[in-house]
Amino acid sequence: MKVTIIGAGNVGATCADVISYRGIASEVVLLDIREGFAEGKALDIMQCATNTGFNTKVSGVTNDYSKTAGSDVVVITSGIPRKPGMTREELIGINAGIVKTVAENVLKHSPDTIIVVVSNPMDTMTYLALKSTGVPKNRIIGMGGALDSSRFRTYLSLALDKPANDISAMVIGGHGDTTMIPLTRLASYNGIPVTEFLSEEVLQKVAADTMVGGATLTGLLGTSAWYAPGASVAYLVDSILNDQKKMIACSVFVEGEYGQNDICIGVPCIIGKNGVEEILDITLNEQEKALFAKSADAVRQMNDALKSILA
Repeated sequence: MKVTIIGAGNVGATCADVISYRGIASEVVLLDIREGFAEGKALDIMQCATNTGFNTKVSGVTNDYSKTAGSDVVVITSGIPRKPGMTREELIGINAGIVKTVAENVLKHSPDTIIVVVSNPMDTMTYLALKSTGVPKNRIIGMGGALDSSRFRTYLSLALDKPANDISAMVIGGHGDTTMIPLTRLASYNGIPVTEFLSEEVLQKVAADTMVGGATLTGLLGTSAWYAPGASVAYLVDSILNDQKKMIACSVFVEGEYGQNDICIGVPCIIGKNGVEEILDITLNEQEKALFAKSADAVRQMNDALKSILA
């Protein structure tokens, strides 16, 4: 199985590293526009093989899309990362042209690939990749919900003082500081609702911390996070390549689900060898429905801004 990662920056390189040492794919190609940058990252990862025991072939190329031919999955991380004080939405104009060009180039050499979009603003870039290429909707996936849900589980684990892997929790809605919806009502610790252990006040703080999880790290690091985003992409790619059919919150094109149409937004999905194999239309309460509708309106506004830029 072959995975191509476009963009060898922090997120792309971390994704390649995790995919390699976990043996998720047999081949990983890193591509970047900076001369020698992807080659250097790939060589550095390969030099870990004897110490970590993996056999994945990792290579890097400078803007040569022919080397990506036959990729089963292509991950797009291209574009500029957030800087302190910058919202994901402010990246629309800068990253739209990059993502559109990248998607078109990868499809020339891997027409049947599944595309995973990481570039921000992620929901809008996922929508752009879908609309600009005409690829079937099941093969264009935005990864934001996987990352947001991981952060949600982390904050819950800190509040509970219990292992994050014993916690089940999901974030739906747009991948933005004000649009994501941590589903505190449905979160559980080994099958027991977390509401049995945590007060409403604590749960509200956990949700608030989750929503600004990315901004918090940007403020601390001076740039976007990369360890958790890279691992979240690898987790999603693993479910695709190995047909694991995991339920993962992903930004996908909806046609009536959750009362929405013609946008890509985070919803629970079954992810397998065909990409998005099913959208799970779970029952939300009235408050959650209202929050989701508000989130969808915000995502739609960003899409409208994108359309005006590309017009």
